[in-house]
Amino acid sequence: MKRDFNNWLAQFRKSIADYQYYIDFGKVFTNVDFIKVELNIMNSLIGSKNIEIEFDKLVTSYPNILKCIPILIAKREMDIEVLDEDGSFCYNFRIMNYDIEQYKVFMRKTGIFNLLENRIIGSLVDYVTGVETGLDSNGRKNRGGHLMENLVEAFIKKAGFKKDSTYFKEMYIHEIENKFSIDLSSISNQGKAEKRFDFVVKTPSMVYGIETNFYGSSGSKLNETARSYKTITLETKDLTDFTFVWFTDGQGWNSARNNLEETFDVLEHIYNINDLENGIINKIMV
Repeated sequence: MKRDFNNWLAQFRKSIADYQYYIDFGKVFTNVDFIKVELNIMNSLIGSKNIEIEFDKLVTSYPNILKCIPILIAKREMDIEVLDEDGSFCYNFRIMNYDIEQYKVFMRKTGIFNLLENRIIGSLVDYVTGVETGLDSNGRKNRGGHLMENLVEAFIKKAGFKKDSTYFKEMYIHEIENKFSIDLSSISNQGKAEKRFDFVVKTPSMVYGIETNFYGSSGSKLNETARSYKTITLETKDLTDFTFVWFTDGQGWNSARNNLEETFDVLEHIYNINDLENGIINKIMV
């Protein structure tokens, strides 16, 4: 029975974030541990009445404390450029490239000395843990890119397929051809182009090439993706030993619904998360 595109699109989710998507605390704690000794040494400056003199003594005795200064202004780079009325400066926090007085200027003008001497914080370790937590939120985009892939893989496993036995991750066309002795030259432009599928599932009678993605927001890539997968659909429609399957979702598709519908009309095996939850893998991959 022909599916209704509008009903299918209406099932698309706003988000598929899991519990680990928001913050990778393991990474946060590892980054803090890497400089914890230096941070604890610098804790001695908290509440200092003569912070510039004490900073001078600390850097002289423990020059390694320099490496933990950039993270205090939420920077990971060890070279920080500054331009003001006194000129242009590029501070190196691995090895001092200016005298200590210039580093004091940096500490004063960035507000780090104020943060410490006025006891605005009680612990640099706690403070940097917070900074690292904030910076790690930028990693959500990378983590999000794997969420749909991980979700689809979970359903592939649930359907009874075994990794590296009956299903495989990230296989190129030439690898599929060599492993299963099938001809995919219609996709590869007679071997001139290479394509990698997120998953390949092998059943006794068919090889399934699977693509996965989730788009929570709009963008030009959605139209490009829909057109690309429509092309693959047309290139593989006459193959008897290979089937293209696309799992996609996300309300970002509302902005590119026309292109998605064009692919929906020609691609038999295009599914969303709701389809996965209703056991579509067991129904089609037999």
